[in-house]
Amino acid sequence: MTHAAPQSAKARTPKTLPPVADSGAAILPDRPDLPMGYRPKPGEEYMSPEQLEYFRQKLMKWRADLVEESQQTIDNLREEVRDVGDDAERATRETENSLELRTRDRYRKLISKIDKALKRIEEGDYGYCEETGEEIGLERLEARPIATLSFDAQERWEHRQKLMGD
Repeated sequence: MTHAAPQSAKARTPKTLPPVADSGAAILPDRPDLPMGYRPKPGEEYMSPEQLEYFRQKLMKWRADLVEESQQTIDNLREEVRDVGDDAERATRETENSLELRTRDRYRKLISKIDKALKRIEEGDYGYCEETGEEIGLERLEARPIATLSFDAQERWEHRQKLMGD
């Protein structure tokens, strides 16, 4: 598969899409109406309006699921009875709560990354490596829709992190 010479993220002309809707439930009139079961295919124009809408919907659903799970965690912690029997039960409960709160914090960070990806869709930068401007690729975005680096750039970043002992 041949790729055009990479453009820097700033040199690309952004594809104009309206701002991200809060609910994500309804497709706005300016957005393409995707056929049922649509999935981006390698032969299509890279980051076409259909592909951008597909990833926007995927990100919005993922975000809504994380928000819902976080809310369930909060509700569970609120409903929990604080008067627990013995010290062993109390320690078990505190450990469970700590794990739930760490998961919730991971969700919060993930939601922030999803919001940044949605912003990149709006700005026309989604799907392109922040470091090189090259295409990230459909397979990588399908697996990790919040990816900001191409596979090679990600490997270089991870190698630098390993060298720095981080």
